[in-house]
Amino acid sequence: MEYIKLSNGVEMPQLGYGVYQVTPEECERCVSDALSVGYRMIDTAQAYHNEEGVGRAVKKSGVARDEVFIVSKVWISNYGYVKTKASIDESLRKLQTEYIDLMLLHQPFCDRYGAYRALEEAYREGKLRAIGVSNFYPDHLIDLASNVEVKPMVNQVETHVFDQQVEAKKYMDELDCRIMSWGPLAEGRNGFFSNELLGKIGKKYGKSIPQVALRWLLQRGVIIIPKSTHKERMAENLNIFDFELTADDMAQIQTLDTGKSLFFDHHDGEVTKMFMGWRGLV
Repeated sequence: MEYIKLSNGVEMPQLGYGVYQVTPEECERCVSDALSVGYRMIDTAQAYHNEEGVGRAVKKSGVARDEVFIVSKVWISNYGYVKTKASIDESLRKLQTEYIDLMLLHQPFCDRYGAYRALEEAYREGKLRAIGVSNFYPDHLIDLASNVEVKPMVNQVETHVFDQQVEAKKYMDELDCRIMSWGPLAEGRNGFFSNELLGKIGKKYGKSIPQVALRWLLQRGVIIIPKSTHKERMAENLNIFDFELTADDMAQIQTLDTGKSLFFDHHDGEVTKMFMGWRGLV
């Protein structure tokens, strides 16, 4: 496993297991499988309604707590200093842990400043080892980072071969904020699993299209959390440390960038209205 050092010195695995859209009923089994094949980072969120499953799986795994890096996220219905502070304690309870390794604000909407103050306080108290944000575009990130005491250490954003976040990463680098990808396999959109270029490169190394795409992100310094509910695919996604893409491979894959989201634009008014409708999700 390779590790990424955050601005406060904390090291996190560069590859982990994400549980977005893993049902509460399946989550414990999936996380148990992921830990058994070698994953040591688990990414969840309040809005996924499966923190309890993650907590049970980690507890029962036999893996020492300090060897598992747990990431969670505060949902917008819990934003604001007081509500965020209480929600952090609730996440700790559900995850059955005394600390969360990395806590993020899930979206750049509602009272993100009050929410972030609660993250800073919990960080100083030792409840959180690192703090950051998710889905913050450069303007959101720069604004927040300029008005807080502890700058975001991680920004988890849609990042894959079709939306490479090249410009956004430049601003993150300036702020000493690490980029973390959600949807590293583009959730199969845009013909991902049949992409001719990725398939051609994969044949050179005896690797699958997902393995090539994940390796490309890894070599760019991106933290990745591919998801699968199948144990054999979990193992396949983890098996990307025994080969290295050439500079030419990397450059070819860069040509796949469309420069736009395959999901939604957080600057779009209709998208904002959608999230406002989701405020009661938790």
